[in-house]
Amino acid sequence: MTLQQLRYIVAIDQYRHFGKAAEACELTQSTLSLMVKKLEDELDVILFDRDAHPVVPTGMGRKIIDKAKVVLYNAAQITEMTRSEKELLSGPLKIALISTVAPILVPGLFKYIGAHYPAISLMTQEMMSDTIRERLHKAEIDMGILSSPAGDPELLEIPLWTERYFAYVSEKDPDYACETLQARRLTGRPVWIMKGGVRLLDTTSLPESEAVNYEHYFEGGRVGTLIQIVNENGGLTMIPETHVDLILFSMQKNLRPIVNPEPKRTICLAIRKDYIHESLLNVVVQAVKSIIPGTLLEAAVRKEHIRL
Repeated sequence: MTLQQLRYIVAIDQYRHFGKAAEACELTQSTLSLMVKKLEDELDVILFDRDAHPVVPTGMGRKIIDKAKVVLYNAAQITEMTRSEKELLSGPLKIALISTVAPILVPGLFKYIGAHYPAISLMTQEMMSDTIRERLHKAEIDMGILSSPAGDPELLEIPLWTERYFAYVSEKDPDYACETLQARRLTGRPVWIMKGGVRLLDTTSLPESEAVNYEHYFEGGRVGTLIQIVNENGGLTMIPETHVDLILFSMQKNLRPIVNPEPKRTICLAIRKDYIHESLLNVVVQAVKSIIPGTLLEAAVRKEHIRL
């Protein structure tokens, strides 16, 4: 078994086509097929269902390919350790973010990295938290930015910032007349959320701690969508503090602080525990510091340099 053979099966999994994978690997299709067949013979397993269109991994093939990705990642880490600082701050950087963070960070990340480290090729993608953790395990992304705690002992979490939630209240709602909104009000009425599709969550049957946990009930979509739903249908939803400046000024009058208790969330940067690119990590942290108000930043991020 060789690293090159592992690269070949990962390429086939990516392209789901032997011809396209061979082209990407700069091989003839017959050579690629021969190398994969040798690996299958060595392992005494069939890695791909060649009768399927497109080609798909077998059950055991899926497990081996996922492990191959991690092996290739770790092999690349050895090479990276010998590179100079300048070389390290170049090449692809894959970051996945949850939907309620992406509109806050992505524009600024591209601006900061493009201006200060143009040799870095930044690629971002919005994902749900579970997918981010899964992609990190498989070494398919370099970093994930999601709500903390990620709850995964295999990952290292670096808290970035903590922010409050505000209620966004329809002008037709009785709570619009209130200057602040008691958290217990959220346990006694429906709240617009995005989990399993846009819907009104009846919080009356939930513990109070869950009823004010916005992140627990938000999967996919955009905060702006929830705002438009409230504007059209009445009721209320909850908005992270960093989104306030993204809301039209004319709509900010609909925001109300939530008190007793004040709901908050912490956003963290998650990496694999075997991640070694300390310099690249600090580039991303510095970019975050240029975007997020200093009053919200966690103590670790305020430091000049984070060490792994």
